[in-house]
This record gives sequence, structure tokens and C-alpha cells, in this order.
Amino acid sequence: MKLSEKQILLSNDDDIDSPGLWAAAEALSELGYVTVAAPRDHMSATGRGFQKDSDGIITKKQLTVHGQEWDVYAVGGSPSQSVAHGILEIVPQKPDLVVAGINFGENLGTDITWSGTVGAAIEAASLGIPGMAISQQIFFDTWDRDPMSIDFSTSAYFTKYFAKLILEKQFPEDVHILNVVVPADATPETKWKVTPLSNLRYFRPYIEREGAFEEKGRIRSRKLETEEIIPGNDIHTVRVEKTVSVTPLSINLTSRTDLVQFENLLRSNK
Repeated sequence: MKLSEKQILLSNDDDIDSPGLWAAAEALSELGYVTVAAPRDHMSATGRGFQKDSDGIITKKQLTVHGQEWDVYAVGGSPSQSVAHGILEIVPQKPDLVVAGINFGENLGTDITWSGTVGAAIEAASLGIPGMAISQQIFFDTWDRDPMSIDFSTSAYFTKYFAKLILEKQFPEDVHILNVVVPADATPETKWKVTPLSNLRYFRPYIEREGAFEEKGRIRSRKLETEEIIPGNDIHTVRVEKTVSVTPLSINLTSRTDLVQFENLLRSNK
């Protein structure tokens, strides 16, 4: 490793053995030196959470990916914890970019706040490092049949494409993260466009419970039906237009409303 190389930290929420992670690693290795620090265990839907009962144990492993030897770090913790450990004690210098993914399943709409993939990118941004979260649309039947056979090559192409742009360009001050979502049947020739997040919940929750409250219950979800999707956002872009969605995110959650007018509203007697 040359310290003059671009330093890229790669993580995910599907665990250290995910084929999506390794597709991203191989693609990103053409841009710089890639350090992989990812959860030891499957950590989907953990948001940016730090788990109090995580052990923080870092296990160095060596994996062979397409004939190339990789030293990787499996972290006993959430995706955001893996990123924090990676930045603070694993990578020899401050990374130029943190990438999270490639995630099994699309991170869209308001659901991104509970995505471990997006949470990892937010953690990077909170430490002053540009982040990118990338996910691939997955059909449930494919997931149920053989998730390890899913082809991530197109998403890997877009991972490298947008990572290169982040490394080369000066983004506006309020852009800290790119959330990239690749449709299931995309190819490298698939078009992409910048889109806002939908304000809809992409996975609609429902409860499965047998009997009274004292019995076990589970929150499950279904995807939005096509007729529920309105245009002009990331969900419509991926699901209806079948185009790659690129959404710039800010870690500043303050509403973009006029704060003076809002304060006046609160103070008014009307």
C-alpha cells in the first residue's frame, strides 16, 4: 500500500462474507487502496445505531476474491460501528471516501433512516468524510431462492463510477452522502439521474401476531404497489422508470423552511 494512493474504506450491513461487498471491493480497487471493515454478523436495518452489547472485537481475515488476496477486518458491531473502528483505528490515514454496500435490496424513500447501509455512510459523513451508500433492487423470489447467486456486476460498475466522481469533484457544502440505488435488471448502459427522496415509506409495515399481546408478534412489511407510487422521486425512478437513482443527502436534518418565519408562527397567537 502506498499512502499516496486514495484511501477508500468499504463496509456494509450484510456482513463480511456478502458477495455484494466483494463486488464493490473489486471495482473500487481500481481507484485506490481499499480497506474492508464490515460487520462480522448480518446487521440489516440497524440504521446508524451503536449497539451497547457489541463486543467490538476486530478479527483480521484473509480472503481470496477472483485470485486476489485481501486482508479484511470483521468487526463485532453494527455498520456504523464498523466504519467508526475503520476510520479511528484500522485505516492508516484518514480515508478519502467511505462506501457502504452493495446492499441486498433497495434503500428508498423514508426507509433510508433505518438502513444500516445508509447509516454507515452517515457515520462517515459525521466524521468529515464523504460517504456513498449503494444498494441493488432485489425481488423477493430471487432472495428466497438463492440470494448468494445474485449478480452484482452492474451495481459494481456504478459503485466505481460514482466513487470516482466523489473523489474527483468538489461537491456543494450541503452534500455529504450519495445514496445510489440500482434497478434489478440494470446494465452498465442503464441511465441514471439525480432524484429527491420520496416522502413515502417504501416498505409498508404490518403486524403478524397470533393471539393476545402477550404472544409473540413480528413487524413484517410489503413493498409499495406500483399504483401507489407517484412520480418525481427515487422510488418512481427505480421502480417505474427502471433508472439508477442518485440522491444527494445532507447530515443536517434541520428543515429547510424559513426559520424566522417558523419562529414567528410559534410565537404568534393565531
